[in-house]
This record gives sequence, structure tokens and C-alpha cells, in this order.
Amino acid sequence: MKKILLIMLLISKNYAIAQKTPEDFGYRQMSFKFQDDKVDLIVISKKGEEKIAKPLFFFCQGSLPRPVVIYDEKGLYGTLPFNETPFLDDFHIIIIAKPTIPIIANANILGKNFMYLKDKENEIPPKGYTDRNYLDYYVFRNNFILKQLSKERWVDKKKLVVAGHSEGSSIASKMAFLYPKITHLIYSGGNPFGRIVNILADGEDKENTINYWKTVVENSTIINYNGGDTYKATYSFSLPQRENLLQLKIPILVTYGSKDVAANYNDLFQIEIIRDRKQNFRFINYSGLEHNFFAVNEKSEPIYEKENWDKVAKDWLEWLHNSIN
Repeated sequence: MKKILLIMLLISKNYAIAQKTPEDFGYRQMSFKFQDDKVDLIVISKKGEEKIAKPLFFFCQGSLPRPVVIYDEKGLYGTLPFNETPFLDDFHIIIIAKPTIPIIANANILGKNFMYLKDKENEIPPKGYTDRNYLDYYVFRNNFILKQLSKERWVDKKKLVVAGHSEGSSIASKMAFLYPKITHLIYSGGNPFGRIVNILADGEDKENTINYWKTVVENSTIINYNGGDTYKATYSFSLPQRENLLQLKIPILVTYGSKDVAANYNDLFQIEIIRDRKQNFRFINYSGLEHNFFAVNEKSEPIYEKENWDKVAKDWLEWLHNSIN
């Protein structure tokens, strides 16, 4: 009998862990319908000020089919890569779940890099995610959600900030290009010349990469279910955002690490901005830091104990306070 009770207690404990919701961690969860899809998002607000009208700070995630909120028996993992608390005096933060990926999950059920996978062994994500994992789906979905949120009383519409890091930078820049209500753009860890340029710069076999790109272009609408990015995803995120960025007149902050594979291309883009005498851009190049703002060792490998995201976020917030629009 004691063994049975112990087993029941363990099952009950595990069940309780598995049933966490965003609200358990102080977040609000909202759901909308976009096309035929249920879209979940979380709202992060200062405690007690959830209904006070503030502008939105909309954060576009990077790549991979990860839940927004990840936790285990020890507690919550970082939902954003930086401490969001300093932003909450001025903003409500919005993060949307990846398509068909649960907005919250226990880390124990996730695969490598906290990915939510249908097939862990082969790192295959759910088909619904793969079908929707391309640039325009995210852009049109996100802008649709922004329009819906603008109807809420707790949303101050005078300012609307969109920030994106890595893959999210491409999403954020095209969102801003298409949606005139966006007033400030933070473009972080991106490559204005497209993803394929990063792949080319990062690889040793240039000819193989060029041949791969030829295959991608020839199959630019094909969704292949073998794990990793599909041809459609690679093609869409390889379309340069340079022209979209150049046409924007809103304040734009570009941040990147000098050891990022895309650093030289951001430097080149900055030269073009200076040549064109554009005054709405600010660039911050973080010396000695890699793509996710970690310091690196002599082999250019990230030193995970030396992270700098809070410093980067502090610069974002300072820029938002000082920029005029």
C-alpha cells in the first residue's frame, strides 16, 4: 500500500509540473485566430499595471521550434534572452508562440536546444510548424496580431516598438516595412543581405554552398520534411531586407557582435547608410562578442559564462528613451 501511495504521489507531482500555464509565472496568455490557425501569445507587464495603457514592445523570436515559456521542477527558464524588468515601466512586452508549438512546455519533454519535436532522434519538428516556418507567414501573422491588440484599452498606440534578433530581425524589418503603425525598429543579430550570405561566409566549401543555393532557388516553394530549414524557409529568409530597411523613415537601431559571421555585412550596410546621409539609423557594434552576445575564446567559441544580453538590452532601452518619433 505504501508503494502504491508513493507512486501515486510521484505521478501527482509530475502531473502538476506538466500542467503549468503562463499565468503561473505572472504572464497573461491571449489567443487569436489567424486564417485557420490558433495563435497564442503572452503579455509580460509590470505587476499591478496590467491594465494601464502602455505602448507595446513586440519581440520576434529567433529560429527553432521552441516554446516561449520553458520551465522545469526548479522553476522558470529565461523567457527573453535578457532581463525584461527594466522595460516594464514603459511597455507591455508581447511574444507570440511559434506555429503549432505549445506556448509553454516542461524542459524535460523538449529535445536538443529546447526544441519541441515530433521525432527527437531525427530532430523533426511537427508538420504544422514546418508548413508555416517561412518569412511571410510570420510577418503577416504578427502584423495581424498587432492590429488586434491595438483594440485593447491597455495598449497605448502612440508608440509601437518591434524588435527582432537573428531570424527575428528579418521578420521585424519586413513587419515595419508593411505596417506603418510601427514607430521604432530594433534590428539585432541580422544580416541585411540575407541568410544565404551568412551560410556562405560561415562555410569552408563555397562551391557546395553556391550549388545548394541554386537548388534552393529552383525549389523555393518546396517544403521538405527532413528536419532543419526547408527550401522555402531558406529562400524566404535569404531575401535581403536591405531595401526594406533603406525605405523606412522611423528610428532604427542595429545591434550586432563584431565576432558574428554577419558583422562585416552590417559594417558594409552602415557604410551605405552614412553614404546616403540617412539620419534615422544608429549602429552599435559590440567588440569581441559573437552572434548571441557572448564573449569568445581564442578559437572564437562562445564563453557562456560571459554573456552580455543585459548590456545590449540596456542600450536598447536607452536608445528608445532618447529617440524621437
